[in-house]
Amino acid sequence: MIYLDYAATTPVRKEIVDTYTKLLENYYGNSDSLHEIGRKSSKLMEQSRAMIAQLLHVGAEEILFTSCASESNNYAIKGAALHYQNRGKHIISTCAEHSSIHNSLEQLKNEFGFEITYLPINKNGIVALSDLKKALRKDTVLVSMMLVNNETGAINPIQECAEYVHKNSRAIFHMDAVQGLGKIDIPIKEVDMATFSAHKIYGLKGSAILYKAQNIELLPIISGGQQEFGLRAGTSNTPCNIVFAKTLRLALEEQKSAYEHVSKLNAYLRKEIEKIPNMVINSPNNASPFILNFSDLKIGSEVMLNALNAKGFAVSAQSTCSSKSKAISHVLLAMGLGEIRATHAVRISLSHLTTQEEIDLFIHTLKEIHDDYQTR
Repeated sequence: MIYLDYAATTPVRKEIVDTYTKLLENYYGNSDSLHEIGRKSSKLMEQSRAMIAQLLHVGAEEILFTSCASESNNYAIKGAALHYQNRGKHIISTCAEHSSIHNSLEQLKNEFGFEITYLPINKNGIVALSDLKKALRKDTVLVSMMLVNNETGAINPIQECAEYVHKNSRAIFHMDAVQGLGKIDIPIKEVDMATFSAHKIYGLKGSAILYKAQNIELLPIISGGQQEFGLRAGTSNTPCNIVFAKTLRLALEEQKSAYEHVSKLNAYLRKEIEKIPNMVINSPNNASPFILNFSDLKIGSEVMLNALNAKGFAVSAQSTCSSKSKAISHVLLAMGLGEIRATHAVRISLSHLTTQEEIDLFIHTLKEIHDDYQTR
């Protein structure tokens, strides 16, 4: 099986598996215990927090360990909105966010009386600053926007959007940066909160962080003990938290070379796919090269995915968290690309591990499937 679904998840690096195994064997103590075994675990975990902070150029006290990006997004959205609701109950987001953002916002609207404004995206899959300016109000308490879209790779203008929000309101700005970490530069200094996940950068599933600027306060969602500065109760997943630092360091060390490698593959893919009749590229030209979305106008998403799977290729049609719902991309619809492209979309996601030979074979197989379908 040739894997071209790295936006869904990545294989774990051998170095991470080896380190994690050693941690499980030797650092099993509860990091909140006062005995020596617990203190050793706690010391390593705090060293990891400090290293992550150094790599991201933030403070150690601004890094919160969580179990996944969805949890980090829930904490950011609900924790901030509920804590600052005395300032107002208006939130701004976009119509193309991950389900963990959208469903958190809908819960705040339906259960707690918040008003949500969903900004549109343009034909390039990004938010226009002018629309944000129109939506921002005196009672806006939170703005949440993803950096890199998980279906198309479109990159939102986070820096200019966050700058405008901070200059013209008291609203907090949250960025879902899951698909950007280890791939493009992260404008973390421009935002108040940011979400990251280990399993998107060749680390462990069940491991993520939430960056929260020191001046931002959150209402704890899980009540209990003192863990994570009193914001997230529960026994710490110490080995996962410790190994996140190494995962991040290795990803950042390879970022430049990975970007150059994947950019060449992406450009080649675009050129070859556009040669095939009734094939259209949905990702904008300036999208992250790690994601390429296209549609075969004659073959629906599910049919194409099953055909590619049968021939040994792993790809997606949309966000993996929405993969079991109806195969229609709300992101492509929001871009104004129409129902045909939205129901016929395929997402390829690339990696530094992807080879030219794999891409050549994919193109050959894609042409075979297309031609075979056309002659039936």
